[in-house]
Amino acid sequence: MFDRMKEDINSVFDRDPAARNVFEVLTNYPGLHAVWFHRLSHKLWQCNWKWLARSLSTFSRWLTGIEIHPGATIGRRFFIDHGMGVVIGGTAEIGDDVTLYQGVTLGGTSWKEGKRHPTLMNNVVVGAGAKILGPITIGKHGKVGSNSVVVKDVPEHATAVGIPGRIVNPNKNNGAAEKREQAAKKYGFDAYAVAVDNPDPVAKAIGRLLDHMHLMDDKVSDLCREVNQLGGEVCQEALPELSVGEFDEDEKAAAKRRESAAESFDPTI
Repeated sequence: MFDRMKEDINSVFDRDPAARNVFEVLTNYPGLHAVWFHRLSHKLWQCNWKWLARSLSTFSRWLTGIEIHPGATIGRRFFIDHGMGVVIGGTAEIGDDVTLYQGVTLGGTSWKEGKRHPTLMNNVVVGAGAKILGPITIGKHGKVGSNSVVVKDVPEHATAVGIPGRIVNPNKNNGAAEKREQAAKKYGFDAYAVAVDNPDPVAKAIGRLLDHMHLMDDKVSDLCREVNQLGGEVCQEALPELSVGEFDEDEKAAAKRRESAAESFDPTI
């Protein structure tokens, strides 16, 4: 028992740089207290002391702001950061080294008996306010973005964001993202939030338009080069910058502010 408690304390230091010493962790981390209360209530639940298990779980919720049903199965080194508002259903299964932030719900979508709540495999991270609903599985090393609502399985090493949750892969199509940015700059357009993995449908539409513009530019450049090789004189003038209307200057100023803010951002603050 004490070895498991030591593991839990060490997991706080591994995942929360704000933790300073063991005494502070023992006295000021409700996520740690909630996990320890759950281990005791889960044992009572397994021994068929249902009422006592639920009563201890209710006391833990009152003390920590975290509600974990005593029937939930939780692995080793489970860490709940901040914790307020976390709800974990009775048939939820959580693997080892899983991290949840405040406001996360592992809930059900049906009143039928049986498996109704999610399964989180090892090393899953769930962002603040995310809702994972139904008997679905979040694969190993999976991530769920803050305030996302996930109702379908998430593969291993994948990230789900948005409502409903969509799978995004930041390592996919990096070349396409660079091309979109180049096309946006060429036409005087701010490419903010038009990445290829952005789940926003408007941003996706703009990104597709930029892809099309980039392709057309390449075709026109090839055509101009062939015509010039045949003795013609075309495409001598630079492409004029695209004006997006009376708010053009404001948009450029906003883009510059975002760039300067990104350059001056200090992640240690």
